[in-house]
Amino acid sequence: MKEIKPNNQLKIDIVDADKIGSATSPLNLGRTIAVIPASGSPLAGDVVVVRALTDSATYNMLELPTGRLAKINPGDVLIGVLGRRRALKGFVGDVPETVAAGDHLHLLNMGGVIGSCTGHHSSLSDAIQVEVIGLASDEQGRVRNIADAALPPQTSLGETAPLVIIAGTCMNSGKTYAATELIKQATRVGLRVAAAKLSGIACLRDTLNMADHGAVAIASFLDCGLPSTVGATNLAAVAKTIISRLNESSPDLIVIELGDGLLGGYSVESVFEDSELRGATAGLVFCASDYVGAWGGIELLRRRGIEIDVIAGSVTDAQMGQDFIEKEFGVPAANARRDGARLFELLSSKVSAFKFRVSNFAVSRETEAKDTGILVR
Repeated sequence: MKEIKPNNQLKIDIVDADKIGSATSPLNLGRTIAVIPASGSPLAGDVVVVRALTDSATYNMLELPTGRLAKINPGDVLIGVLGRRRALKGFVGDVPETVAAGDHLHLLNMGGVIGSCTGHHSSLSDAIQVEVIGLASDEQGRVRNIADAALPPQTSLGETAPLVIIAGTCMNSGKTYAATELIKQATRVGLRVAAAKLSGIACLRDTLNMADHGAVAIASFLDCGLPSTVGATNLAAVAKTIISRLNESSPDLIVIELGDGLLGGYSVESVFEDSELRGATAGLVFCASDYVGAWGGIELLRRRGIEIDVIAGSVTDAQMGQDFIEKEFGVPAANARRDGARLFELLSSKVSAFKFRVSNFAVSRETEAKDTGILVR
């Protein structure tokens, strides 16, 4: 490490890293980076440089900004971001109250989100332990944060392509598979599809998967400066910011995956509390792994006045599950793996009906404006 001192005499070291986590991707960092030794008030999103101390039998890969996975070896110097996680089937962790060189923290996900791990799913080995080298800083000694490169926040939705939202009971319930299948099917019939992941923890894997299936534009909460949506009490503004960016690509349809579950620590339920987002939603897919989960999603959303359009996920992997849901719950069901065309067909009719309603509403407003002499924009 090479030490330099700016005008305020704050100690700044220059560190060469071995690997960079994808959670830092908004900043386009290089492997050579300036660090300060400590922060008395660290924030989620602060860029931190650490040295890996341990290995893991089940969780030992780091996703790079390219999307490629790289093995983490003890001794590797890594660049990640501080953040929180609340994974029912993964790690749980928080941003510590202070961060200083020599502190021991943990790798909370493969995107490079780092924090103090407080627990994990029984199927996983312990999180990789890391030693803090310092926090990334600019030339004035200010800690760098991925929020420095965040999209300009939007508070209103404005004109938008119709939304198809995919929610579920939990992580690994089939949401991403349903999203990518919808994108693929829609693209094959000539639609321009944009896609986003709106909640969860920072990782490029799912949005890159969406692009691989034909999405013309992709975005996530990471683009809004969030390493995860833990503690983001209201995701409506994040959603509107992401949707605004996606609409710049002039899509015919926007597919949005809500990572994690409808209930949990990632603020997913707040999306359904916003009237603008609800009004722009043409279709809602809910993914579950069993009957009780499917029933629970239907009932929880009905309490908010929202009807699910299609049940998908692993509960429909067998034809029996699809048949049971349709007969007992009265909700259409489709399996993305077995019959992606049916899933798309069920949603495309909803999107077409939505576009018809919007078109009629626009025409009626224009007619009303002409009759009253009021200009409607």
